Amino acid sequence: MTNKSTPHIIKGNQHTDERGTLSFINDFDLSTIKRMYVIQHPSTAIVRAWQGHKIESKHFKCTQGRFLIALIKIDDWATPSEDLPPETFILDSKNTEVLHIPAGYANGFKALEENSELLVFSNLSLEDAKNDDYRFDQELWMDWN
Repeated sequence: MTNKSTPHIIKGNQHTDERGTLSFINDFDLSTIKRMYVIQHPSTAIVRAWQGHKIESKHFKCTQGRFLIALIKIDDWATPSEDLPPETFILDSKNTEVLHIPAGYANGFKALEENSELLVFSNLSLEDAKNDDYRFDQELWMDWN
């Protein structure tokens, strides 16, 4: 059992036989998922940062290429501290894993390879998520270069 209140990687595995390869992440519980979407980054110069959520949690699965994902545990949603340390993860489409981002965090990311793609799962409907969207300056906690 994993702690759902801290960011963590949910590992999967693969099985290969004469029919091909089956990839799976059996410990990824989809029972709370309300929606999913795909984010494509054609360039490694694009940065999406920082977007946070008080109540929404997300899961990221890299389906193509590689991404640098950075997370910040927000201390004050109106005026967060400028010296909060980012926690970083590298998601690679070659790995069978999902990154869990719990509520209370802001995330930012950039592709490490051109034409990278993230599959995102959310526990809130689009309508509910609109009321839980906090944006912060891209350069606030991290130098993305």
